[in-house]
Order: sequence, then C-alpha cells, then structure tokens
Amino acid sequence: MNYPRLLSNFRIATDALLANKMRSALTALGIIFGVAAVIAMLAIGNGAQQEILEQIRLVGVNNIVIKPVLEQEEGEVDEKAGTGSTEAPKRFSRGLDMADARSIQKLIPTVDQVSPEVVFETDLIRAGYRRTSRIVGVSPAYFEITNLPLSEGTHFTEEQMEKGQGVCIIGAGIRKKFFTNEPALGNYLKVGSHWLKVVGIMQETLVSEKAIENLGIRDFNMDVYAPIKTVLGRYINRASVLSGNPDENTVFFNGGSVSFGDDEEDKKKPKNYHQLDRLVVQVKQSEAVTATTAIILRMLKRRHNEVVDFEVTIPEQLLKQQQRTKDIFNIVLGAIAGISLLVGGIGIMNIMLASVLERTREIGTRRALGATKKDVVTQFMFEAVMISLSGGLAGVILGVSMAYAIETVTDIQTIISPLSIIVSFGVSAAIGLIFGITPARKAANQNPIESLRYE
Repeated sequence: MNYPRLLSNFRIATDALLANKMRSALTALGIIFGVAAVIAMLAIGNGAQQEILEQIRLVGVNNIVIKPVLEQEEGEVDEKAGTGSTEAPKRFSRGLDMADARSIQKLIPTVDQVSPEVVFETDLIRAGYRRTSRIVGVSPAYFEITNLPLSEGTHFTEEQMEKGQGVCIIGAGIRKKFFTNEPALGNYLKVGSHWLKVVGIMQETLVSEKAIENLGIRDFNMDVYAPIKTVLGRYINRASVLSGNPDENTVFFNGGSVSFGDDEEDKKKPKNYHQLDRLVVQVKQSEAVTATTAIILRMLKRRHNEVVDFEVTIPEQLLKQQQRTKDIFNIVLGAIAGISLLVGGIGIMNIMLASVLERTREIGTRRALGATKKDVVTQFMFEAVMISLSGGLAGVILGVSMAYAIETVTDIQTIISPLSIIVSFGVSAAIGLIFGITPARKAANQNPIESLRYE
C-alpha cells in the first residue's frame, strides 16, 4: 500500500472539507441527529427493560396474589311480591383471613411459602412533622417473597413476630422524610396512636407510579412495615367481630369499634369484613402455578361457604402484557432512530453528488496532473467518512446528553450502554462508506478532458 499517496489524498479531502465548513456541517447534521436518536432510544429501551426486571423481582413470576372482594348481593327477582326486590338466601363468609393462609401453607404441597398482609391507613408523626401513610402488617416470608433487601438494620425476630412487639421496618422514603438529621435505627416513630421502634430500613426501589398501579403493588419506599400480629393487635382486626350477627353495623376490635353507619345509604354499602388485605402465595416451581391456582380457588371457595369474595391474580400475565407493550414501544423507537440514520446517509450521498458536480474542473485538473481513478475515489471516500465520523462523535455526545435530560425532565429511567455507543458510532462510519461509494465512483469515472472544459 502506498501510504504517502494515501496520506496525500487524505490531506486533499481535509482541505476540501475545511474550505466548505458550512456545507460539511449541514451534511453531518443528519448523522448527528441519527446517532443521537439511536443512543437516546436504546437508553430508554434499556431503562424499560430494567424496570421490567425490577417488577419481576418485586412481584415474582412464581407468585399467586389473592385479594379480597366485598360480596355483592344478587338473586332472582321476586315476581310474586311485585316489589322488584332481589333477595336471595345469604351465605356467611368470614372473608380472607389468617386461617386461609395457614391452610394453603399446610395442605398444598406445591406451595413454598405464604405471605399474608394487612394494610392500615394512618398518620406518621415525629419531631413536629406529620404525614399520611400506611402501616403494613407482614410475616417473615414477605421480605423473601418480594425480594426486598434491607439497607440497614435487621428483619423481625421470631420473638417480635410471636408477641406482636412495637417494632417496625421503614421504607427509604420514610427515612428521608422523618430522619434527615439523625439515624433512624433505634429511634421511635409514632404510627397512628402507637410509638414503634425502627429496627430496619429497606433499600430504595425504583418502580414507576404507572407500573405500581398496573401490577397492584404499593410504593414500598413510603410504607412502614410491622409484624402482622402487631397490626392486628394494636391497630385493626376486622375479623374480631364480637357480635354473633354478621349483619350488624358495628365491628368491634381490640376494645374499639368502627361504625358502618345507621342510615339507609350506609347500610347498602358493602362492609369490609376481611381480616387480610392481600395474600401472596409463592409456588415452588413456575410450571405448577396454573395447577396450584386452580386448587387454591377450589379450597377458598369451599372454606368461604361457596361465597366468591376473593380474586386470584397471576402477576406473570400482567408482566407479559406490559413487556409486550414495552417491546412494541422499543421497536417503534428503534425504527424511528434507524430511519434518522438512513436519512442522514442519503443526505451525505446527495451533498457529495452535488459536490462532485460542483468540483468537476478540480477533478479534471487532478486527473490531468497524474491522479488515478483510485486517488479520486479515495479522496471522496475520505470526505464522506470524515463527515460521518465527526457527525457520529457529535451525535454520541448529543445522544448521551439527551438520555440524561430525558431522565431528569420526564422521570423516565434511562440506561446508556457502551454497546449502544459503539454500535451507533460504527453504523455512522459504515454509512459514510456505503453512501460515499456512488459519488466517489462518479467522480472517478469522469473524462478528464471533458472535466477540464466544464464551466
């Protein structure tokens, strides 16, 4: 290879680009925005994929979620009475309770562990600051099933669970709100009317509000967690009905009472008689999820006296649907970014073709002075590749900046991978080669004599 000749062609190409700075910059714009779009779109796609993995980690593909449903009255119209009433024989159900959780754990061999939950809306108070939040009563299995690690402190001990002691684990958001200038561990937080000692702090979870709503999970960062016996014993236990008549308007618990109202409108409203607000069942093998769900449905229906006052959800179905939506979103974004690069390449080809026409006399002069067709091809290829590479470098900088700006402004998680930068930069170089071939060959194939005569 004749390196001095190659270097000379490179120098001529550089001088030609510097002599037409504005045209070169405008030519590179297509590549700049194309590369930037590829990096930014891939960053959004990687962020979406990371969010999906985070959701799978929180919900678990082997989990079956059981939620209570307030029983709706139904029945046939009493035509004889002529009143249009819908009275039907009522069946009594104790609702979703701890006994259901124990039965599922004990009787179904495919079940690994069960996590009952009780959620109670209350106020958090400390150092003159007050905020509405939730206290969640959980069992030891909760943190393992949801795979929520602690950043500080320890999980509940067996003694704390059995005796229902006044301890709690707080989310990362609660620590930021109530313990800004002092350590949270070992301190007390007033939750409702009780002071609870902080024994652990959970790691911050990064899940969007939309995902939380779609998957039926809570914002773990803003919750307070306590042993389930602590919540049932000190706050609310809807299953502790002292009255023998389940249709009474008042439910008693722990020395207190909650009135459902005495007027006709309140009497028509369904009463929440369920002890638990959620029951998560973790299955040993994902292949057994469907069969286990069918068994749980039959078991709960029998235990609830044929009253279907619960719903069973397999989060995997929701995750698959959400993953499909995000995949379509990523494909569309990728296609837009690819089209941007293609348009940039076409722009390079068009400008280079115009440049060949504009520099016909220059090409003829070079050929007359001894330049070969290969020299002319090399010169124009150098120009196209330099435009692409400089545009690609500027596009990388712009794309990285766009990804950070999108995350900051829109609160959409973006993850920039080195692979996306390498691929986009490599594609920009390839575009320079591919779309520079036609103009370079056209320039080389021109007749030197006719080129010298060109006005």
